[in-house]
Amino acid sequence: MQTKPVLTLEDIKKIAAAAEAEAVANGWKVVIAICDDGGHPLWLQRLDGAAPVSAHIAPAKARTAALGRRESKIYEDMINNGRVSFARAPELDGMLEGGVPIVVEGHVVGAVGVSGVKSAEDAQIAKAGIAALGL
Repeated sequence: MQTKPVLTLEDIKKIAAAAEAEAVANGWKVVIAICDDGGHPLWLQRLDGAAPVSAHIAPAKARTAALGRRESKIYEDMINNGRVSFARAPELDGMLEGGVPIVVEGHVVGAVGVSGVKSAEDAQIAKAGIAALGL
């Protein structure tokens, strides 16, 4: 039987704190979502002033990155490059940049999704959160 690492509550709090710090340092009002490898929600944080719709978009980005085992931007790029039928892929409703998988020892253990600013900035915040784990 194989084993794999999993996120702990301590890990999730580290990711969330670092992502929040990145957003606050830049004056960005966002929602930060963290999910496990199956796309199940583990954390949702809406910073003051973040748009209400971002509380739906951030978890969708995280779920897409976790289930797809890749950054959500890859799906956005595929659709923008003409593969529009991919927009109807089941369970992947956050196909916008800003969802980043958390990879530990070659295993995707979850993902971070951020929504509220430009897509590249959302991804920057997600990656700053993941970096707090030393990955």
